[in-house]
Amino acid sequence: MAELQTKQEAVPAPAPAPAPVPTPVPAAVEPPLAEAPPVNVVEKKAVAPPPVADDTKALIVVDNEKIPEPVKKNASLDRDIALAEIGKEKRLSNVKAWEDSEKTKAENKAQKQLSTVAAWENSKKAALEAQLRKIEEQLEKKKAEYGEKIKNKVAMVHKQAEEKRAIVEAQRAEAILKAEEIAAKHNATGTVPKKLLGCF
Repeated sequence: MAELQTKQEAVPAPAPAPAPVPTPVPAAVEPPLAEAPPVNVVEKKAVAPPPVADDTKALIVVDNEKIPEPVKKNASLDRDIALAEIGKEKRLSNVKAWEDSEKTKAENKAQKQLSTVAAWENSKKAALEAQLRKIEEQLEKKKAEYGEKIKNKVAMVHKQAEEKRAIVEAQRAEAILKAEEIAAKHNATGTVPKKLLGCF
């Protein structure tokens, strides 16, 4: 008998049958409540290990039952989210376009002001350069006038110097002539001039 028990133990127990796939029930019909198992099933479960249920199949069936309602909510929710995203992108696009427009306006305004400042600077520089040229021309004219005046003064001084030289030469010539006349007179008379004796 012990051999029979060992043989029976050696024979593997049959694998439990896979759980039956329940058929999808329409959403309007409520599923029936589970009934309590009969007593002998409970005893068998105590003796045999519980069957392994395929959770993924059960989840898929449960999801399939609940898909119609959430799909509508998710579809409208997804649609609302998509519309919100589109609105957000449109708003961001408008803000970006406005920002670019304002930046362009600011750049154009700054460029216009810079060109105005450059034109003002150029006109002021041109006016100052013209004034400088005018002053230089006036200075050149005054320089020429003063140069003429100085040349005239130099010529006048030279003329006066020539006149004074001529006077000195005339006085010298007169003095020499007088001395020669007096010397001739003294030679003729044989006298010695008195002034000469005073010098010795």
